[in-house]
Amino acid sequence: MSVVEQYARAHIVTDADIPREGDEAVPVILRYDPETDPHSVLIRLPGSHEWTFSRSLLEQGLRAPAGSGAVRVWPCGRVQTVVEFHSEHGVSVVQFDAKALLRFLRRTYLATPVRSSAAHLQQ
Repeated sequence: MSVVEQYARAHIVTDADIPREGDEAVPVILRYDPETDPHSVLIRLPGSHEWTFSRSLLEQGLRAPAGSGAVRVWPCGRVQTVVEFHSEHGVSVVQFDAKALLRFLRRTYLATPVRSSAAHLQQ
């Protein structure tokens, strides 16, 4: 099993302390390490802001609003997905192209397949 790491660009709308430059997209790291936790993914925003949460939550949020604890994910129109992070510093709302998240999830399932979930990604 190997680590899956993918860079994506996202728009950040936040009241938390995350560096951003205007309305331009910023680089975000999507990471999956099946050796550390085969059920979780990590999203790292600029600076030292990162969140680890359920891989299945990310998958569910591509189709319909989903949330667990400090993380919420929902589709935004036909081609965007929003991920919302809550912390003691505020709320970070990150908007991704859904295709980037779908591509990342497909790569994680190739690294460690989960039969019941992987079938949903074949759309």
